[in-house]
Amino acid sequence: MNPVVFIISVVASAIVFGALGFVFGGLYRKKVSEAKIGSANEEALRIVNQAVQTAESKKKESILEAKDEIHKLRSEADKEIRERRAEVQRQEKRIDQKEETLDKRSENIEKKEEALAEKHKEADEKAEELERLKRSELEILERISGYTKEQAKELLLNKMEDSLVHEKARKVMEYEQKTRDDCDELAREIITTAIQRCAADHAAETTVSVVNLPNDEMKGRIIGREGRNIRTLEQITGVDLIIDDTPEAITVSSFDPVRREVARLTLEKLIQDGRIHPTRIEEMYAKATREVEMTIKQTGDRAAIDAGVNNIDPELKKLLGKLRYRTSYGQNVLNHSLEVSYIAGLMAAELGADVKIAKRAGLLHDIGKALDHEIEGTHIELGVEFAKKHRENDAVVHAIAAHHGDIEAKTVEAILVQAADAVSAARPGARRENIQNYIKRLEKLEEIASSFEGVEKSFAIQAGREIRIMVDPVEIDDEKMILVARDIAKKIEEELEYPGQIKVNIVRESRAVDFAK
Repeated sequence: MNPVVFIISVVASAIVFGALGFVFGGLYRKKVSEAKIGSANEEALRIVNQAVQTAESKKKESILEAKDEIHKLRSEADKEIRERRAEVQRQEKRIDQKEETLDKRSENIEKKEEALAEKHKEADEKAEELERLKRSELEILERISGYTKEQAKELLLNKMEDSLVHEKARKVMEYEQKTRDDCDELAREIITTAIQRCAADHAAETTVSVVNLPNDEMKGRIIGREGRNIRTLEQITGVDLIIDDTPEAITVSSFDPVRREVARLTLEKLIQDGRIHPTRIEEMYAKATREVEMTIKQTGDRAAIDAGVNNIDPELKKLLGKLRYRTSYGQNVLNHSLEVSYIAGLMAAELGADVKIAKRAGLLHDIGKALDHEIEGTHIELGVEFAKKHRENDAVVHAIAAHHGDIEAKTVEAILVQAADAVSAARPGARRENIQNYIKRLEKLEEIASSFEGVEKSFAIQAGREIRIMVDPVEIDDEKMILVARDIAKKIEEELEYPGQIKVNIVRESRAVDFAK
């Protein structure tokens, strides 16, 4: 067999078998592909159906939520509408009420305007009538006198000028003579007023002492938890502690000056120590009591030495020391007793009387004032009792009993003690009136001013040295003010006793008040 033919046959067979393999392979692949496409379509359809179902459920849920939200918004809108409607109704009701009130006010104003117009009309008619009467009177006067208005006025002015010149000269002479007659009295009044104003100022009688604090936090520590510290202080010392808004200060109040001094020292020691509790308070109170007792003893001894009086019983010296903490009408009683002792001794030496008895009686004459806060009775009765108890001389006891004139003075020394007591108490600046008398005098001053007709208000100011009076401007005019001031001053002089002088100041003013609405 020809090899070429064989090769061609082999090649042709390979080509034929390759073509058949390709055809049959393509058919197989097509079938496989169609099968895959079919399953993919089914899966796609399934996914689409599932998505549609999911979308439908989501749509239903969204619709339900939207309906709920719409319902909620509608409820809130209805509620807000109802509230606004109610508010509008309230506003309408308030406006209606205001309109009714305004209508009533308008009616009242119209009525008042009508009444005022009537009054104006009546006033105008009366004014016209008065003017007619005035003209008719002038005509009658001119006809009777034979002078015109200008001629009569000129004649009256000329006569008045002549009489005034004479009257003025006479008044000048009278006032010159009166001034010469009153010059001595006026000079004395000026001098006494100057002395009274320049007298040394003394503290009024008081029952309180003030303790200064380093800071306001100390007040809380003094009060203590639930107030136990301040209760302990008040129970032990027997005083009242006043803790108010006064910065960095506490007031100690008690009628007994010695007790008040002990409490003051106790507080100061507690503040310095810083430890404030009931046990420490008791310790400091005992220490302060010992210090005050020692001070009282030393003060009594010093007073006896200063007065030159010997052999005084220690108990009487203790009472003398207590007088250091006692005041009477603003005057320290121990200083007053020493003054009386000095003055009585000087007068006794000049008169040749017993100097020792006079000085001793002068020093002890107010000894009872150290006890009148503790024991019932007057300071004279208590002084006599304790002087007798401690075996004082009968002449000294008698001078103590007679120094206020309760019994008749039978010895020269008793009379000298009386005089020395009056001189020491009455010298300028030694004493001042107590607060009760001062307040009564101010109240009486305002009462006198308010008793006059036309006075609306009166105020005593400048510590009673001026009375300021507000008067009704309708009832009291400018000319009448002078007469009212003179009458008030005269009544004050007649009914009151006071140092110096009191200025009567009258204020008259007119005010107009209105409101812009």
